[in-house]
Amino acid sequence: MGKKYSKEEIIKKLEESKSEMGQFYSENFLNYIGETSDKEGDYTEIIVGWLLDNIELLNDIEMISRKSNYKVKTHDGIIKNEGSKREEEKIAMKLFELSQNQGKVFDIIGKIIDYQTPLKDIQTDKAGKIDLLAYNEEEKILRILELKRPDSKETMLRCVLEAYTYLKVVDKDKLLKDFGLPENTKIKACPFVFYGKEQYKEMQEDRKNLKELIEKLEIEVIYLKEENGEYSVVK
Repeated sequence: MGKKYSKEEIIKKLEESKSEMGQFYSENFLNYIGETSDKEGDYTEIIVGWLLDNIELLNDIEMISRKSNYKVKTHDGIIKNEGSKREEEKIAMKLFELSQNQGKVFDIIGKIIDYQTPLKDIQTDKAGKIDLLAYNEEEKILRILELKRPDSKETMLRCVLEAYTYLKVVDKDKLLKDFGLPENTKIKACPFVFYGKEQYKEMQEDRKNLKELIEKLEIEVIYLKEENGEYSVVK
């Protein structure tokens, strides 16, 4: 980020973006870090303060009812073209393969049951893909995991809003049915970021507004650890 913005300029950007809340999580200003040019505060805390004051706007995120099955038959966890995959997708596929082919059940999240789960119904729909779906059979919780690569510079706020947006966009009843999960399964939105990295460090700071938003939206932050090529999950 080159230019510095004042609090007033940030608020103006927020007001201009509120007409399309389904795409709000992708706005560049969510990744601004540091203090505003007028020393009025931290970018993230100012943005979250505005969001908390306008929390009803998040209800404008519309569900997309997908006619096709959410469960894509070709998802097998095998990386066929190493060069074409983003690092996040490679990690996601590795975790999926560990659960599906090696029977690994991760702490907290349980088994990974899918990766790159599509949200669109038609091609022109403005929606991404769910990085990972994990199901904890004991707790009957399905988690929408928004995975970030270890060197990601995205703010925790962006991760939170992206995960929450996907939770709002997905047709929850159909998602459960397509994966053969019980109707009473609880679905949670979860940023899934690397332990000790940028987003983790951010959560160790004094982020009163951000932590309030996470609580209000019932977001569950989960951390992924990698040690000697082995993956584990912590909170």
